[in-house]
Amino acid sequence: MTDSSSVLGQERAAVAAACRRLGAEGLLIGTAGNVSVRVQDRVAITATGAVLAELADDQVTVVDLDGNIVAGTLQPTSELDLHLGVYRRYGTGAVVHTHAPMATALSCVLDELPCIHYQLMALGGSVRVAPYATFGTPELAESVLTALEGRSAALMASHGALTHAPTLDKAVEHALLLEWACGVYQHAAALGTPRVLDEGQQLAVIEAAIARNYGTTHPVPPVQEGNR
Repeated sequence: MTDSSSVLGQERAAVAAACRRLGAEGLLIGTAGNVSVRVQDRVAITATGAVLAELADDQVTVVDLDGNIVAGTLQPTSELDLHLGVYRRYGTGAVVHTHAPMATALSCVLDELPCIHYQLMALGGSVRVAPYATFGTPELAESVLTALEGRSAALMASHGALTHAPTLDKAVEHALLLEWACGVYQHAAALGTPRVLDEGQQLAVIEAAIARNYGTTHPVPPVQEGNR
């Protein structure tokens, strides 16, 4: 018989570590929020009621894509259907949902976070705000899934934020980027009307990022004898 602790053991540890990092960064508070990672037809996801900034590996449950518990002794988060919906519709690898302060504040007043900085292109550009629905409901899941179309992030009205990515590390980075961008918008709006990158400027950012392999390190080429 397979030891349930060995099912996605590394992934469960990675989810717990991601929660502790997000807590240390101030994006998670108490039991609010949830994180998951997918490996084929299995999903390691945070348990409901767990204090995320102190999460232990055994507080991460493994389910299949129908939501059936495969490993673990705790019930998964109440937002399980939302996570599974993201996996089914977008085939992504990891999902992070937080009640981060700046993101949550803007979700209470905006219908969309405009593309005010080129780094938002990493999330697909402007970030839509999904209409409000009660947490854990099919209505909320559908609302967020629609807002994510063509994007790696969405704000959830009067609730929080959600990001997804091919890897857990990248989904966490997206969550941190979104919170930073929300803070930039808040500060800019306090000073005046924030400028928004138009379609041509956004396209130029994409082209420049591709041409320069932006976001990765580049070794210095070896010095040629003739150039010494």
